[in-house]
Amino acid sequence: MIAMSSAGDVRTTVRAAGAGDADAVFALARDLAITFPVDRPGFDRGLAAVAATPGAHLLVADVDGHVRGYLLGFVHPTFYANGPVAWVEELAVHGAVRRRGVATRLTAAFEGRAAAGGARLVALATTRASAFYTAIGYARHADYFRKHLQ
Repeated sequence: MIAMSSAGDVRTTVRAAGAGDADAVFALARDLAITFPVDRPGFDRGLAAVAATPGAHLLVADVDGHVRGYLLGFVHPTFYANGPVAWVEELAVHGAVRRRGVATRLTAAFEGRAAAGGARLVALATTRASAFYTAIGYARHADYFRKHLQ
């Protein structure tokens, strides 16, 4: 799925990430991280695992010829929804193009892929973007818990 449109003064294309996008996605992931530092060897292992995982979606936003955002999401089976659901694991947009619709386009593209895969809903957790998700139609639903294992 490719979504193209203008967002302010930028032209945005959302597409599946390719091998040539790794450096740009790494830089964005490093800037996104707040709990764990993202190092290149760990990123490369994760990228290979994502590529080999059924239901994994790594989308990038190409803005004026440069990757300026990415979304990593998964569609997986569940019992509670009587079928698959989707989870947004990571969404990052370069500061220079924030508030220009890039994150909205990435999210919409993932929602489209999730729906095409039979997903009943899309869920996520956020610490810094509640207002954004509310503005694009998401509703607060549950508490988020975590436990560090390493």
